[in-house]
Amino acid sequence: MKSVFNPADVTELTTRINKLTADTKPQWGKMNVAQMLAHCNVSYEMAYTDKHPKPNPFMKFILKALVKKKVVGPDPYKHNNPTAPAFLIKDDRDFEAEKERLIAHINQTLDLGEAHFDKKESHSFGVLTKGEWDTMFYKHLDHHLGQFGV
Repeated sequence: MKSVFNPADVTELTTRINKLTADTKPQWGKMNVAQMLAHCNVSYEMAYTDKHPKPNPFMKFILKALVKKKVVGPDPYKHNNPTAPAFLIKDDRDFEAEKERLIAHINQTLDLGEAHFDKKESHSFGVLTKGEWDTMFYKHLDHHLGQFGV
């Protein structure tokens, strides 16, 4: 799998994002392209801000037990999987603003590097390795960029 900590792979991700237009249509799912970009930004908001409330201890246990492996493991996401409430984007979003935010988050992740993420606590899954963070970030982006054909 490619890496959000590899400059060449980040350049490829950025190139794919820049191929999107405000009119790009999804190949599956209900989100429009601006909502998808906002949806992808949530992962980074959870890593870099306190914008989203953390799950209570019981819910965190459930997430670790039932969801973590699907999110940080190597298997690709299936189309039309259920989406966690914090990641549901139902309102209209500004395409350019969300695109710029996502590219900034990706570059921030690259700049901080994998050492910053090794043993960093995840919002929902507890402490993750740098490899788990990498897989989680890259796999999510790759899934949704593929959803929009880029």
